[in-house]
Amino acid sequence: MNLQETKGYAVLNDWFASKSIRPFAFQEETWQHLLQGESGLVNAPTGCGKTFSVFIGALIQFINNHPDSYATKKNNGLQLLWVTPLRALAKDIGRAMEEVIQSLGLQWKVGIRNGDTTAADRAKQKRQMPEVLIITPESLHLLLAQKGYAELFQSLKIIAVDEWHELMGGKRGVQVELALNRIVNSQWSMAKTKPSVWGISATIGNLEEAKEVLLATLNKSGVIVKAEMYKKIEVESILPDEIEKYPWAGHLGITLIHKIIPIIEQSTTTLIFINTRGMSERWYQELLNHAPELAGAIALHHGSIEQELRLWVEEALHTAKLKAVVCTASLDLGVDFRPVETVIQVGSPKGVSRFLQRAGRSGHSPDAVSKIYFLPTHSLELVEAAALKDAIKEQMVESKDPMLLCFDVLIQYLNTLAVSDGFAPDELYHEVKQTFCFREMTEEEWDEVVAFIVDGGKALQQYDDYKKMEFIGGRYKITSRRIAMRHRLNIGTIVSDLMLKVKMASGGYIGMIEEYFITKLQPGDSFIIAGRNVELVQIKDMTVLVKKSTSKKTIVPSWNGGRMSLTANLGRKLRETFNEVSGHNLSGNSKWSDSSPELQHLQSLFELQQQLSHIPKDDELLIEHHESKDGYHLLVYPFEGRQIHEAMSAILAYRIGKQYPLTFSIAMNDYGFELLSDQPIPVDDTNAACLFSMEGLTADMQRSVNATEMARRKFRDIAVIGGLIVQTAPGEQKKARHLQASASLLFNVFSEYDSKNVLLRQAYQEVFDQQMEEVRLREAFQRINRSNIIITVPSKFTPLSFPIIADGLNRNNLSTEKLEDRIRRMQEQLNKK
Repeated sequence: MNLQETKGYAVLNDWFASKSIRPFAFQEETWQHLLQGESGLVNAPTGCGKTFSVFIGALIQFINNHPDSYATKKNNGLQLLWVTPLRALAKDIGRAMEEVIQSLGLQWKVGIRNGDTTAADRAKQKRQMPEVLIITPESLHLLLAQKGYAELFQSLKIIAVDEWHELMGGKRGVQVELALNRIVNSQWSMAKTKPSVWGISATIGNLEEAKEVLLATLNKSGVIVKAEMYKKIEVESILPDEIEKYPWAGHLGITLIHKIIPIIEQSTTTLIFINTRGMSERWYQELLNHAPELAGAIALHHGSIEQELRLWVEEALHTAKLKAVVCTASLDLGVDFRPVETVIQVGSPKGVSRFLQRAGRSGHSPDAVSKIYFLPTHSLELVEAAALKDAIKEQMVESKDPMLLCFDVLIQYLNTLAVSDGFAPDELYHEVKQTFCFREMTEEEWDEVVAFIVDGGKALQQYDDYKKMEFIGGRYKITSRRIAMRHRLNIGTIVSDLMLKVKMASGGYIGMIEEYFITKLQPGDSFIIAGRNVELVQIKDMTVLVKKSTSKKTIVPSWNGGRMSLTANLGRKLRETFNEVSGHNLSGNSKWSDSSPELQHLQSLFELQQQLSHIPKDDELLIEHHESKDGYHLLVYPFEGRQIHEAMSAILAYRIGKQYPLTFSIAMNDYGFELLSDQPIPVDDTNAACLFSMEGLTADMQRSVNATEMARRKFRDIAVIGGLIVQTAPGEQKKARHLQASASLLFNVFSEYDSKNVLLRQAYQEVFDQQMEEVRLREAFQRINRSNIIITVPSKFTPLSFPIIADGLNRNNLSTEKLEDRIRRMQEQLNKK
């Protein structure tokens, strides 16, 4: 059937004409595929109408099916299931959908289902499902935990997974795979027609694989609809008036705050992206200190602020009541704030995709220019700004690797099905094998998983707490109400340290704080939360009671998960940028005028680096030897990102230690790493290449880091997701240290009595895949093997070495003030020399 000849298209075309707009070619292409019952993936730049490409396709389909009664037909059952990763997106998407529905005069209802949905709304949805349900992966699994859930989906025509690029690389993506698998199979048995499945993605490098993962359950190849649209992005760096030749991380950003106040004043609304929640609190305070006239016109938004305040900020952004919002990744995705003209990125975004995503928050319409300013937190980050500009020109977008064999998520899913209508193991095995994540699962692994949830498996079969299910009528079911309720409370794959609510003693919640941070404070200590200066009164019943503080000495809270690492793409581009700089220095200054403003601004720093040591090309590895009163420093510069450097430095320390009885302390940043010893470190031209040998790399990886201890920490999250440890039960919540102690005990039991346990194996695999990034680490060693190793012995610290050495001073547990004083003294001494 031709789209243009349908009733649905005619109705929607009239609506577009009334708005004086035309649908884009990629939207019409998607509607045509939907008309033919196809599934696929839509890829388009941020702000170009990806949501409408699927949503309006659902409306066209409905009008075509009911050409005479589409405007009056009510209570049609669920037609479109819209899965979104963020609760913040749901309200905005719902608002956009309702505007179209009302304009067309349809009787459709749009419902939202997430952690914020009231019990009354959930009950209303159960009685009569809305035509559109916007839902998070966790809430979707909670639906599957209801008895008779299959009836909810029997009228379903389309499943849309929004921001699929964000979900695919994590366990929430596995949740989506399993939920799609169950819905399609249960709905198929009732309605005889499988729904179409569509992913919606803005920025991802491996589109074909992303589509394959999403559609694996359907056993269809599907289509990719790619918008051939170029969204113009302008990147402008905020340059410091004077370049420090000895930069160090973090301190420069705040000193440039006076340069962003005019930008805020000139724009309707500005989003200021900060990489961590702790620093966002500090930036919010500093902006108010420097521009008190902005009080009431700027706000703060991050995941630990009370929901009511976050919703107020989002609403104020829509209505242009705010001049600026200081935010974290909480506003990265999809929310369409049209008043936002400008974005400021403070510090390195660590990846091209993240930078593009944030840039797309401004000029959030197809014809608008996305304007983003880059504000460095230390001088060398300007090199990253230059690298980012080149990467954007080359459309060098990161890929997301799908997760495989996540047995903890599978165990949680089986418990979910057992809480509702139960499952037949043989039947479900073949069903689960259809998903991308579990297609390589063996029958033995499946049997172990089932045995584990039925009677605790080999190691825990003596404990009644792990015997959760009964076999009734050919199906495994959980019949205990207590176990069922406990399971529902713990559905999800996001495991963080225990969060405590922060409440003013005078009344009103203002946010959330992690247990490990707040337990370090004493009553009377002041800290910042949700942009307010508060004083700790007491901790009572898992709630932190605070009162307003006037103290000038306040602590900025730290949340775990702080430091991101450079992506492989940005690391490669960074090495290429240093390659360009190296060429300029070697051939004199004549070429500097052709360079980007960022590199020109850093000319004096590069010249000092070249004078003292060397600027590495992309086919070189630079190693520097330094000596100071702290000891002997070995600096290595692979430009691979903090996470790779952490593993690489441990391997080098291990390999050197096998030959010489030395002990090391280690520091690293995204550009390189430092080994510090109290004795000279014997690395020279005769043995440097051997230290980076591929021979025995796997064994050295395992020996160099305490893989067992890392797996033990990783096992805690796996145990929580898999339901071995209950984080939240009715009327109680476990403290983080108790969680870790319980997980550690289980880890020991499995290690001793069931060493091949699937969850134990998964913990070790996640250490190598995620924490050590084994594949990328191997690629880095292979690249270095092909490179020329340059070893220098500079007369003093170099610009490249200084930020790593300064970072390493944290090893001495100096207070922040003492640390800053010492670093400034070091800078002064180096500049005098």
